[in-house]
Parts: sequence; structure tokens; C-alpha cells
Amino acid sequence: MKAVVQRVKSASVTVDGKLISQIGPGLLCLIGLGEGDGESDIEYITRKILNARLWASDRKAWDVNVQQQGYEVLCVSQFTLHGRLNGNKPDFSRAMGPNEARTMYTALLDRLRSAYDINKVKDGAFGAMMQVELVNDGPVTFILESLKSGDASLASMD
Repeated sequence: MKAVVQRVKSASVTVDGKLISQIGPGLLCLIGLGEGDGESDIEYITRKILNARLWASDRKAWDVNVQQQGYEVLCVSQFTLHGRLNGNKPDFSRAMGPNEARTMYTALLDRLRSAYDINKVKDGAFGAMMQVELVNDGPVTFILESLKSGDASLASMD
């Protein structure tokens, strides 16, 4: 599972000219589900999104997470995160199929909402052509990739 996590002043998702979701300060998270992703990937990405210390406290920089700030999280499904160019043609063979991805994406949202606050975790429209607007804060952007269970060499990088 991949996530592009951006600290934002605000973000919104529009589909067919209709506002679907919006947040004030918080995190915009583009979520890409790949073949073989499972429960442990959901756990890892949830933990990282909610616990990443991306704001300053009165004492020091990079000290406070989205939960401590009481900010919102906006998730947007984006299968193209698992895409690559084969020559000049996009290849999405590493992305999870749409039916399984919808189930996994919903499970990720459920996990985020239960671990944080159901009212502070929002999302776009799965599978839709969306227009995503954001006001980046910083800018601060991190690319997260969950660890596969068989990759013990990366386990200590948590």
C-alpha cells in the first residue's frame, strides 16, 4: 500500500461539479492499493498517518501529530500510485483490482475512523474522476509505503 501524505491548510474533492468532501487544516492522503496488500498494510498506513509528527509544538519542530492538533484527514483513492510507464504507455498491473481495492479502501477508512474520530476522517468518491484541490502547508509531503510481511530487512525502519 502506498500513501502520499500532504500537510494542508485545506483540501477538497469535487465530482461532476459537486463538492463531495472538504477539510480545513490536516492531512490529504492519496491512497494506492497494490496487489497483495492486506490487513497488516492497513495497520501500518493507519498508524503512520495518525502518528506522524508533522507540526511544531511550543517546544520544538516536528513534534505534534494530526490527532494532537485535532485536525482532519481527507483520503482519496488513487490506483495510479501503483502505476508505471512501460515505454510511454501507463501500466497499472501492480494495482489491486477495483472490487478488492474498494473493500480494502473501505477497511482503511474504517480503521482510521475507529482509531481517531469518525467525523474527522473524510474521503472522496472511490473510482470516480475527481478534482482534488489543496492548499499545501509548508509544503510538507511524505511518501509512505507499507512493508510486506516477507521483507524482514525493512522491519526495523518502522
